[in-house]
Amino acid sequence: MKITKPRGTRDFLPAETTRRRYVENIMREVVKNWGYSEVITPTFESLDLFTLKSGEGIVGELYNFTDKGDREMTLRPELTAPVMRMFVNEMQATPKPLKLFYFENCFRYERPQKGRFREFWQFGVELMGSSKPDSDAEVIALASSMLRATGIKGSLHVGHLGILRHILSSLDNEQQSKIMRFVDKKDDTGLDDYLEEINASVDIRRNILELICLTGEDAVNKARTITGEIPELDTFEELLVLLDAYGIEYEIDFGIARGLDYYTGMVFEIYSESLGAQNQICGGGSYQLIKLFGGGDIPSTGFGLGFDRIMEICKIEPKKQKIIAVIAMETTRIETIRIANKLRDFLPVHIDLMGRNFKSQLSYANTISVDYVVIVGEQEIETGKVTLKDMETGKQALMTIEDVIQKVSQ
Repeated sequence: MKITKPRGTRDFLPAETTRRRYVENIMREVVKNWGYSEVITPTFESLDLFTLKSGEGIVGELYNFTDKGDREMTLRPELTAPVMRMFVNEMQATPKPLKLFYFENCFRYERPQKGRFREFWQFGVELMGSSKPDSDAEVIALASSMLRATGIKGSLHVGHLGILRHILSSLDNEQQSKIMRFVDKKDDTGLDDYLEEINASVDIRRNILELICLTGEDAVNKARTITGEIPELDTFEELLVLLDAYGIEYEIDFGIARGLDYYTGMVFEIYSESLGAQNQICGGGSYQLIKLFGGGDIPSTGFGLGFDRIMEICKIEPKKQKIIAVIAMETTRIETIRIANKLRDFLPVHIDLMGRNFKSQLSYANTISVDYVVIVGEQEIETGKVTLKDMETGKQALMTIEDVIQKVSQ
């Protein structure tokens, strides 16, 4: 019986795995250089962790199950909530700000399509303990730096939900949430119909529609004509000054809503022209979640990078590492193992595991595209040297192991 992989999942063969790890490690180096520490959370969590954050409606999108102890569990659909849960359980006494990052697989039960899978990878950052624009600016700058390090140029859009929430302050929480979702989906028709349905005032309708269309350099001044002088606009302007200090190109966009109730202030999204309709590669903002999970009223800022979408457009390739095959005669197999072990401290090395003769070993080495062959024959053993053959030029020479390491490592 042939068993295939589950729908919406992928097998990554050696070449693609090498490429993904290479890009992942570039991102890891950047985020570590910004002073963030890695955390790992469980692959499955209590179902309540995600329904508390996103409501019961999310259950249809989850890989949820009842375990043998009759507990409602789910594979994690994202990582912000697990990190917040971990913070409440383990890290509340840690000095602030706390700067964490993660790179893990997540699971959503949705219809697979281009750029969307049921198992996907998320690279994310959470900064906890600061409500200052400085923390928002750092998180945005870090996301931009990570993308730049992988050779990806994205279009950064920055907004502030506090300004939209100010306009909606006379509506109840449920109405505000629904409006945010329409704004997030850019569903102008649905938004207009819903505002009609709840009998929103003419002023609210006009102000919402005007605000979410504001973009560009003069957007803040135009927003003031809609809302008047409010603290959220002053905070947002301070954030923009800091982003300018980081040297980041951005576009003000008050139409960003993120569509999730827990975002409270700054929000941002990064888009790539290289993708189609699903062109968002990063999104985040400032939020309040820790209190929901039983912790203190601690502000947080974070983002998630869609690693699979990034891999679709990332053009950088790993540097090819030189590979050696050590070829033995029947009488020199033991010495070949010792020589291979010395070389493996510096380079990837293959030895024969199939009992092939000398000619077949050489043919196999050519098939797997090794760069050099080290030949260990009786003559080589007697001289305390080996023969190094360059598989591209065909040239070969007798030399010591130390000389082999020096030459091949160049």
